[in-house]
Amino acid sequence: MVPRPFFLSLEGNDGVGKTTQTRMLHERLTDSGYSVCLTREPGGSPIAEKIRHILLSTENMDMAPRAEALLYAAARAQHVQDVIEPALNAGQIVLCDRYVDSSIAYQGAGRNLGEDQVGSINAFAINGVMPDLTILLTMDPLAALERRVQATGSDRIELMDNAFHQRVEQSFLRMPDNHKDRMVAVDATGTPEQVAERVFQVVQDRLAAAHIA
Repeated sequence: MVPRPFFLSLEGNDGVGKTTQTRMLHERLTDSGYSVCLTREPGGSPIAEKIRHILLSTENMDMAPRAEALLYAAARAQHVQDVIEPALNAGQIVLCDRYVDSSIAYQGAGRNLGEDQVGSINAFAINGVMPDLTILLTMDPLAALERRVQATGSDRIELMDNAFHQRVEQSFLRMPDNHKDRMVAVDATGTPEQVAERVFQVVQDRLAAAHIA
């Protein structure tokens, strides 16, 4: 079988279980025989991970929103160059925990910088490298809020107020209609195993459609 690249991202507001689902999907794909590059944002490469620390540290609560947006884009540009493009060129499936859509939701809507403006910054950063499929995990906002409240070790973004996260949530919910070619919303309620099965079914169908078996 000739390896064929496929870029897959998982998105969603804080509290929907996205990182858990990314890990479970990685296990399922590798168990199925796929070569998978598992990565995350912000971060994913040495330089980008240093930027991640700056972005998420609670010592930087007074960071300017525009500076935040630019740092996310800078980390993403480095990540694309160092990790994502090489993995795709090697014919791997790239599985990324967050990507451009998070910046549009968090900085564009959450920080009120404008979704189009943040999208333009990131279009420059990624130079055309977009996911083939994006899974958007969704759940009742109150349930996600309860998970955030119960979480320990929250980062700077997770500690933002509920109004911020409501703007983020509404931005995410608009995206599937605007990106029907690549984004699929998946219900994130239920046990992790139940959600993982829903996610894998969507991914499996899309891989089959792309003739990646």
